[in-house]
Amino acid sequence: GFYDKPFMKFERLLETYLSYAPVGFRSFTKAMPLWLKQKLHLPREIRRGLKGQYKKRIVFTEHHESHAASAFFPSPFEEAAIVTLDGVGEWATASIGVGTGNQIRLTHELHFPHSIGLLYSAFTYYCGFRVNSGEYKLMGLAPYGEPKYADLIREHLIDIKPDGSFRLDMSYFNYCQGLTMTSEKFHRLFGLPPRTAEGAMNQKYMDLAASIQQVTEEVMLKVVAY
Repeated sequence: GFYDKPFMKFERLLETYLSYAPVGFRSFTKAMPLWLKQKLHLPREIRRGLKGQYKKRIVFTEHHESHAASAFFPSPFEEAAIVTLDGVGEWATASIGVGTGNQIRLTHELHFPHSIGLLYSAFTYYCGFRVNSGEYKLMGLAPYGEPKYADLIREHLIDIKPDGSFRLDMSYFNYCQGLTMTSEKFHRLFGLPPRTAEGAMNQKYMDLAASIQQVTEEVMLKVVAY
């Protein structure tokens, strides 16, 4: 089995680029060669990687179903509530559901571009760490700061509902149409440019890390309580 459905993800990419055209052209031209050469041909690539030794059918499941399965099926529970949140799969960025026996049923989803994972990655980028690999560094940075900007994040970046669902104000982000995560409006809100990987770390970045950590935890707890 493979952990997402490439054609559904490709559909999302095309729809997103078309929605923001012509602004996202540079991002589009950077992403397409890999998709056309490799990602749209994953059965071939998987069999090639296994040197032709695997002859059976390859099953592609939706990304959040894969997350749910990896948590529920190895667990000791016969029945459990399931919550998954990440950056983005095909369209879903968060899901809740229930697992019973050998069945998983996801009942509610949030969809791209509204994503707590991409919000966290935006701060990962802003604090000078690499997206999709440096998020643990942002989490490690958080205890050294104070959540001074948590209210600012709630007021401007994310509208959190009582059930834990949310919407992002996309004018602060650039990940739909650009090669960076945050926009100039984001930078003006917090009063400094994104830190470079070699740039000096200061208390403000530590406080930003603590702030987004608190907001992320708030969303998670509301979702679980719901």
